[in-house]
Amino acid sequence: MTHLIVPGIGGSGPTHWQTRWERDLGASVRIAPSSWDEPRLDDWLAALDRASAEAGADAVIVAHSMGCLVVAEWLPRNPGRASAVLFVAPPDPDGERYPDQASEFARIGGGPLGLPALVVASDDDPYGSRAYAAGFAERVGAGFVSVGPLGHINAASDLGEWHEGRELLDDLVALAQRTRPEFA
Repeated sequence: MTHLIVPGIGGSGPTHWQTRWERDLGASVRIAPSSWDEPRLDDWLAALDRASAEAGADAVIVAHSMGCLVVAEWLPRNPGRASAVLFVAPPDPDGERYPDQASEFARIGGGPLGLPALVVASDDDPYGSRAYAAGFAERVGAGFVSVGPLGHINAASDLGEWHEGRELLDDLVALAQRTRPEFA
């Protein structure tokens, strides 16, 4: 099993939990769009296509922030190309802090995904409220959990390895294994 890492704008730097997990998870693949800071939807979707081809159909996607929106658009177009997805801190396109440079990502995705999925949110995320994240979870057919006041659940949240998140990921992987026996 491979973990497919899909960061948001900026690409999740060296102190971000996503980068730390990537180092520790063994087999993992990170998307590589042309620009992390000036995102273009077609470029990010193509980057996800390339990374998915490398990761294989049993991949577990670990998406953060803007990566959540891209994955929610990509998965319905590509059924069967992942076994589970963890969405962390999806940003609200109607929120005051939604980045202008990501306007192409604002009205995408949102249909049921048909695979084990979990949305993880913070109670004080400046980019997306808990209520928005819960609604996002409902739209994509995912479970939902709030982890309390952790900001945007990013490097600025100073989470280190973010063990609570890893436990949620491990539980999601176990669910995927139970619901898809060929997944190993």
